[in-house]
Amino acid sequence: MRIIIVLSRSRGVPVLTRRLFPKSPSFIIHRTFNDSNGGLIMPGQLRGYDHLREPRLNKGLAFTLEERQSLGIHGLLPAQIRTLDEQLELCRLAFSRYKEDLHKYVYMVELHDRNEKLFFRLLTEDIERMMPIVYTPTVGLACQKFGFIFRRSVGLFVTINDRGHVYEVLKNWPEMDVRAIVVTDGERILGLGDLGAQGMGIPVGKLALYTALAGVKPHQCLPVVIDVGTNNEEFLQDPLYIGLKQKRVRGEEYDALIDEFMAAVVKRYGQNTLIQFEDFGNKNAFKFLDRYRNSYCTFNDDIQGTAAIVVAGLMASQKIVGRSMSEHKFLFLGAGEAAIGIADLLVRAMESDGIPEDQAQEKIWMFDKQGLLAKEREEGELEGHKIRYAKDKCPTKDFLEVVKKVQPSVLIGASAAAGAFNKDVLRTMADCNERPIIFALSNPTAMAECTAQEAYDFTDGRCLFASGSPFPPVEFNGKTFVTGQGNNAYVFPGVALGVIASGIHHISDDIFLKAAEVVANKVSEEDLSKGLLYPPLSSIKQCSIEIAVGVLEYAYQKGIASRYPEPEDKLALIKSHQYSFCYERSLPATWRWPQNHCKPQGTVKDPCLNDS
Repeated sequence: MRIIIVLSRSRGVPVLTRRLFPKSPSFIIHRTFNDSNGGLIMPGQLRGYDHLREPRLNKGLAFTLEERQSLGIHGLLPAQIRTLDEQLELCRLAFSRYKEDLHKYVYMVELHDRNEKLFFRLLTEDIERMMPIVYTPTVGLACQKFGFIFRRSVGLFVTINDRGHVYEVLKNWPEMDVRAIVVTDGERILGLGDLGAQGMGIPVGKLALYTALAGVKPHQCLPVVIDVGTNNEEFLQDPLYIGLKQKRVRGEEYDALIDEFMAAVVKRYGQNTLIQFEDFGNKNAFKFLDRYRNSYCTFNDDIQGTAAIVVAGLMASQKIVGRSMSEHKFLFLGAGEAAIGIADLLVRAMESDGIPEDQAQEKIWMFDKQGLLAKEREEGELEGHKIRYAKDKCPTKDFLEVVKKVQPSVLIGASAAAGAFNKDVLRTMADCNERPIIFALSNPTAMAECTAQEAYDFTDGRCLFASGSPFPPVEFNGKTFVTGQGNNAYVFPGVALGVIASGIHHISDDIFLKAAEVVANKVSEEDLSKGLLYPPLSSIKQCSIEIAVGVLEYAYQKGIASRYPEPEDKLALIKSHQYSFCYERSLPATWRWPQNHCKPQGTVKDPCLNDS
């Protein structure tokens, strides 16, 4: 009896099968190119059928006749041969026929699962239509319904039960060349709360934008969920929930798991592997940023990425209001990780203008669930970073009263308190300022502190408005305002590309200040006249490249780059790290040898062949 063991991989997952044949024993192993080759296609390991089953290789009906015949897949596809542009048109048509955003999200997931190049080409060329689907706001709904729409596992799930074996779990990921990881524990997904393991949609969506907007190669990206349970009672009772059905683990055991994960990443992929923290609870977000920022190549997008995009919008607004950053007075609704991160970077920006840190902090006021951040208040702890912005004022829980007394020029919402910027608050802002600046940043759209229409209506059309999720254009007194979305996607993909290209080991806040300057400089006078404080989404790819180049220049200027020698053409280096969005030839390269090497050196007769 002969036993043939065929070992293959389907999207990196080992598959073992046995076949019985009535002959002598033998052992056969088949491997596909995806077997830890860092995305490098190795023709000697490929079968023709792999080109149809592997999303990185599959071109659908774009395989040429020569490729179909040479690969042995002729007849396995219909006769029609299409170009990539024709495929894109059909994808746009199919996408537009779905009426619900969740269905569009599922369509995009399924497209990615069958044809990676086509997915990213569609996403990057139609970014204004596609980004609200694969990212905010639809990704929030997708996370809530993740158990229902779950079809195939994506990313890596590390649970609290894996303590002591995290490195072994990480080794199961088939890629050797991971450069960027986005990790969440699902405790605070957007403004939706604790979604546990179903928060995987966030790392997946973020990394899709790494590729679509900055060209980070997909095989270099790893989405991770740290599953320590959930306190979401609905999920604990839901048979479709995909994670651990237990209350969330906290304390030393939780901290030890994160420590082990960070060490395992370095052991597996190296010290300069970028680790982006996403949607952790407020206390954990700041704790881990403070703990790891000088030991690992890491940043927290909710703290630093959000801060950069808000500061970019404020820098752009200076062209209209004619004020420097230090001449503003800022009032925040919300004092969580996003708000504190914005405030800290604002202080850094004012310091770069020559304002001492304590004076910069005095210009920032904060109001949370327990009221004004006041040193004497009895409710609500002022732990950690909050204490920097606590004032020697009488505590109050009346937000409108604070707006009237402080008279801020900038109002920033990061509270997930829908409608908190009501008519009275907005009217007061308009009374205090010729051009009030209103940032309603909470995601998703339903959690925004006010709508764009409300902001313009109640400030007599004089406000400068930006939001975290997209709003449609606003009509006021016969004029149309295009509302700007303060989207972190302007920042984090470019930062990531620059960090990967330079080999930076630690990411400082100055890098995010540099990114904010790049985004602000991309805002034209025409954009500002329309009401935009950010460049159009259509320019976001170029924005990402310029941020990456800026990060590279900063890294070599400060001596923190680890790739030597320093390149003379930094743009060329950045482009060399980028993904190609075009189909590549599926057949191995061929070439001719010099004629004298090809001449027969005599003939050897095969005894198994007769003379005829």
